[in-house]
Amino acid sequence: MRGHRGRRHRHEEPEEHNDERWMASYMDMVTVLMCMFIVLFAMSTVDANKFEQLRNSLATGFGQKEVGRIDTATGTVVPPDKVRADAEGFSDLELAKRELADLEELQKKIEAGLTQKGLQGTVDYQIDQRGLTIRLVNAQTFFEPNRVELVGVAPQVIDTISAALAPSSYSVSVEGHADIRQPQAPYPTNWELSSGRAVQVLRRMIDVGGVAPAAISAVGYGDSRPLDDGSTPEALSRNRRVDVVALSQAPESVRALIPGLLALPPEQRAPTAPEDTADQNAGKPPKVVTSSTSH
Repeated sequence: MRGHRGRRHRHEEPEEHNDERWMASYMDMVTVLMCMFIVLFAMSTVDANKFEQLRNSLATGFGQKEVGRIDTATGTVVPPDKVRADAEGFSDLELAKRELADLEELQKKIEAGLTQKGLQGTVDYQIDQRGLTIRLVNAQTFFEPNRVELVGVAPQVIDTISAALAPSSYSVSVEGHADIRQPQAPYPTNWELSSGRAVQVLRRMIDVGGVAPAAISAVGYGDSRPLDDGSTPEALSRNRRVDVVALSQAPESVRALIPGLLALPPEQRAPTAPEDTADQNAGKPPKVVTSSTSH
């Protein structure tokens, strides 16, 4: 038994000692501490430029200091009395008043040009939420039945309208219409006839009037939108027309207020004067207008 027991002991592996396992945890702790000190050292290095940008941004935001830069973009500080009317801070009602005033000014400019040439009363005007519509329809005949060519004083009227619209910022829609009578060759329907009339006006406004091609378009409505439901020669003449529409670029919420303003007396729909705006903004911090270039 002793011999067998001795032989078994000679084949057994020596037992492992766990006395040094603590070193692995200690080394991990030392590594974490080293990383922490590296991070603390990096945070302790102050970037003077970034600090100055942060300081200026906070000062500008609280209105305590007039600076031309903030930490995200370059910009210019604009005093309240110099802020444009179409900038932020104006209510939809105020913007609608200003848009209406611009449309009325454009109408006066067109009418003044027509009056100077002795063509007053040759067009009708309508201001609504679409913008300003100038209708080539009145006592004058601009188009003969089943024809698209401009006749009478139509070319002079269109040139005068174009002179006012060309330098403006408005997009222009030229909309052709026809009376209820069915056309003859070469026009199979009133759609082609009304579209041809719109195109004739468009070409005149571009080629002679100087309106930018990118700012104008033409469309034909056939006889679907008559001004007069009668069948008298006068009614047919009114429906045989072209509308030139200066399209408002204001937001829909602003344009929706224009019809309501038109029902008010002129003194109530007048926009706020610049000096009144300055009084309303008195005491407010300056407005910072920034560009999209980030630092």
